[in-house]
Amino acid sequence: MALVTVPTPDAPARRLTSTARGAMYVITGAALFGINGSVAKVVIGAGVSPSQLTFFRVLSTVIIAGAVLLVTDRAQFRPTKRQLLNLAALGIGGLAMIQWLYAIAISILPVGVALLIEYTAVVFVALAAWLIFNERVQPRLWFAIGAVLVGLAIVAQVWDSSLALLGVLAAFGAAITYAFYFIMGERVVAAMAPMAVAFWASVFASAFWGLFSSWWTLDPATLTANVSLSGALESVVVPVWVPLLFVVTLGAFAPFVLIFSALGHLSATAVGILASSEVLFAFVVAWLWLGETLSTLQVGGATLVLVGIVIAQTARTRPGDDTVPDAEEAIVEVPPAVP
Repeated sequence: MALVTVPTPDAPARRLTSTARGAMYVITGAALFGINGSVAKVVIGAGVSPSQLTFFRVLSTVIIAGAVLLVTDRAQFRPTKRQLLNLAALGIGGLAMIQWLYAIAISILPVGVALLIEYTAVVFVALAAWLIFNERVQPRLWFAIGAVLVGLAIVAQVWDSSLALLGVLAAFGAAITYAFYFIMGERVVAAMAPMAVAFWASVFASAFWGLFSSWWTLDPATLTANVSLSGALESVVVPVWVPLLFVVTLGAFAPFVLIFSALGHLSATAVGILASSEVLFAFVVAWLWLGETLSTLQVGGATLVLVGIVIAQTARTRPGDDTVPDAEEAIVEVPPAVP
């Protein structure tokens, strides 16, 4: 956790932080991610594979974030070897795998259900904090785990196996990699600017999927072909590159930077709680747009999962957490820039 200090005339370079600003960043990013699921489903249905879509998403972040750093902070192009190792782990083990597994999941499952399963990542974060990092966790974690498991069983309707197994496995895989993403991201963003983290993590993710996505087999004509936006927007027909452009900019780069920027203002726990609103945005958009609905019982199960997610987020008790003031503004010490 960042060190909270009182400003003095001789203090080193510091960054003013705001809990309200951090919350705004997270909720905006969550809304864009929530909308992105339905848009991505249209792109995948038009013939772009999940791995190819993932490659385009991370590559676009490299290009946009790289251009921004070129103009604003070229020092970020010179990370240390240790930072590069951490960024490689974050980019491949986190960013690349999350987006690919999520893309597979939404191509098979309803968007909201896939996200609901993915957000069980917060349970894995709390368990990792306890088992790996020896952080003390509150007993309510076990209630949270029980609520999540029961809720998911109801949403999945395990008694009649209504959900495809591959989609469920992909969504749980995304949950595990998402947990890694949060844990590693919390540490990396403490020493680097969010834009630099976005750039370098995406560089490694792009290198990985550049080799394994078979992007070169995609027929360029697929991108210029017309596609219906489906559901309530079935009468709207656009070239495939239009929704793809949304996915790679407003659905990837913008929310990614917003979420990492929020980590500079809020703890990973707070960011995780607010980011889970992505599930609600996804359900609403998929319902209004794609006509994806849940039964009353499934809505109850989804609510139980969300309650469990929030409780799990608050179950971590890290040293120093109780020293953070509740004031609107705080001064947080920032590590020096990489030379």
